[in-house]
Amino acid sequence: MTREELMMFLSLMDYSVSQVNPPGFLVHGFGNYHVGIHGPFGSGLVNTSLLNLYFLDSGDREVVDGIKTYGWIKESQLAWLSATSKKLQHIPNPEVRGLWYTDFKGEYQEAVACSLVNSGVLDTLVSMGDVKGVFLGHDHLNDFCGNLNGIWFCYGGGFGYHAYGRPHWPRRARVIYTQLKKGQRSWTEVESIQTWKLLDDENLSKIDEQVLWRDSDDDSYQSVHL
Repeated sequence: MTREELMMFLSLMDYSVSQVNPPGFLVHGFGNYHVGIHGPFGSGLVNTSLLNLYFLDSGDREVVDGIKTYGWIKESQLAWLSATSKKLQHIPNPEVRGLWYTDFKGEYQEAVACSLVNSGVLDTLVSMGDVKGVFLGHDHLNDFCGNLNGIWFCYGGGFGYHAYGRPHWPRRARVIYTQLKKGQRSWTEVESIQTWKLLDDENLSKIDEQVLWRDSDDDSYQSVHL
């Protein structure tokens, strides 16, 4: 199967919210789409987007000036991201390497494998003004969270048993938990975004809990992007 056929297959599975690409936009790759999380049924925010999830296809491998490198998020994808934000990957962006020099939380056990090309992903996300977290894969021995320009970049860690790992280092899955505020009669807007990891050990251990973002009472309402 091609990458497009694989994404089409995933999008047609029961309970899947995946999409091949956004309708009406010509974007690079497959699996670029947006999912809006609305308020609970029965609340005044049932038709309001409280949390916006953006999924971006960062490609596979490419050749730049005769040098083999990893893919990167292209200009057409960033244009779609910005346009959608005004009416949220797999291969990390190059700036993630700099988290080695920060107070990150978790395990930084292998070099960040990213493209030689910096297409300006971080600048785009920062300019959107409401992106709180970016969640990455690709480097299976990394499961850390670090902050770049006010945005958290977090690896998921090695999850399945079909790819490389490290002996005696339990497979793990990152959980992202969003808490809503409790109004007088119903739930309201997003209050906080938290994350932790669950290990595939005898106790399904929960480790490295942290709060990525918390709204203050003085902040005006805003939709949050991941």
